[in-house]
Amino acid sequence: MDRALYVAMTGAAQTLKAQAVNSHNLANASTVGFKAELAAQQAVAVDGPLMPTRVNTQLQGQGFDGSLGSIMQTGNPLDVALAPDRWLAVQAPDGSEAYTRAGDLQVGADGLLRNGGGHMVMGDGGPLSVPPNSQIAIGNDGTVTVVPLGQGPEAPVTVGRLKVVDATADQLERGSDGLMRARAGQTPEDASGAVMTSGAVESSNVNLAESMVTMIALARQFEMQVKLMRTAEQNDQASASLMRMG
Repeated sequence: MDRALYVAMTGAAQTLKAQAVNSHNLANASTVGFKAELAAQQAVAVDGPLMPTRVNTQLQGQGFDGSLGSIMQTGNPLDVALAPDRWLAVQAPDGSEAYTRAGDLQVGADGLLRNGGGHMVMGDGGPLSVPPNSQIAIGNDGTVTVVPLGQGPEAPVTVGRLKVVDATADQLERGSDGLMRARAGQTPEDASGAVMTSGAVESSNVNLAESMVTMIALARQFEMQVKLMRTAEQNDQASASLMRMG
């Protein structure tokens, strides 16, 4: 009976983890540029003495869904929607370079350009700053121009270019801070040409209907695994009772 109990117990634990992944996706269904996290369960043989018949259930991270979200027109000149396989370089909290498709940009009180997550946006030479009280425009190649306060639109000044890299989903991995980084051995190259569209953002690619169905399916799966644990316990008690009677 302990074999059935072991499988049900480890399966239930991993189902809870899968539910946490799905809940995280649902919570970010409205987050600009969010990519849904993927996960799958698989059976793994348990190593060690007296364990040849034991099978452990493990949750295997499958990376993230690299498909595009829908493009939402905002009319905000600071918003940018990245082209496919293009990623905006930002400075992570630990100071390293990371990547995101969240193009909801804004100018902070310190004059630095940041996205909606508060991460500093990188230019060719580091975090990009713009003069205060200036009119800002972003070209489809990432060039940032400003019209200083008191100047006419015929006198734009280029302050830098947003750093955008070319990388496919299998070249990147999500960090604990939610930002993407290059996998070991991968070096994303700088992208050129038309890399973005201004006045728009990419929505999350989380499929709400599919995630809700997954949530219900995982809840039912967990109930079945708990029921199997109870059944295994009852069978064990019944077997022990028969042995005492014998």
